[in-house]
Amino acid sequence: MIQVGSFLKISDNSGGKKALCIKILQNKKKFCNIGKEILVSIKSVRSQETSKIKKGGIYKAIIIRTNSKKEFNCFSYINFFENSIIVLNKQNNKPIGTRIFGPLIKNFKYSKYLKLISLSSGIIY
Repeated sequence: MIQVGSFLKISDNSGGKKALCIKILQNKKKFCNIGKEILVSIKSVRSQETSKIKKGGIYKAIIIRTNSKKEFNCFSYINFFENSIIVLNKQNNKPIGTRIFGPLIKNFKYSKYLKLISLSSGIIY
């Protein structure tokens, strides 16, 4: 579960390393899970010259992995070791990076983020 103030790892090649959650966009709850949009502030970048995003910038992002359990059916759960996101454009919700490091869950196949599946290295469940 991600809440305001959570530190997240950026899992694409947009140039960022860590981000801080500022606001949860899609629902009015205090927590959000995999597949929800959030607003983030970039805290550290890999290289100032080659990165597509700037340190201190505010961007939209989508959560792809969380440390807490997510229930799929009655008896199946999935759990990751880190909280990670993908940085999106502000206008048309497309990813800034061209590659995604690590696997994604199968639920992105049935959402409006179908392009993320083709950029990913693998699919789970």
